[in-house]
Amino acid sequence: MDLGKKDIFDKKSEILKSLAHPIRLCIVHGLMEQEGRNVSTIQSCLNAPQSTISQHLAKLKAAGIIEGKRNGTEINYYVIDEDAKKIISSIIK
Repeated sequence: MDLGKKDIFDKKSEILKSLAHPIRLCIVHGLMEQEGRNVSTIQSCLNAPQSTISQHLAKLKAAGIIEGKRNGTEINYYVIDEDAKKIISSIIK
């Protein structure tokens, strides 16, 4: 394997690992449908505890899939990784 391509495969693998949980898949899909959701909005859609949602958001942020933008007292989330968008679009119709 070409060492230059290994970096690409490592990055793609990390994206797949980050998305490989039903809640994270749902979060990213939901943010693609309606950007700028906050934790409370995401929580009500998923019917999961806020702490659980926050943990999953942190994993997605650490992977560079989403980013949060502060809007007053809340943080609104957006999908920023194009590969993640392509993956979600290809598996969820």
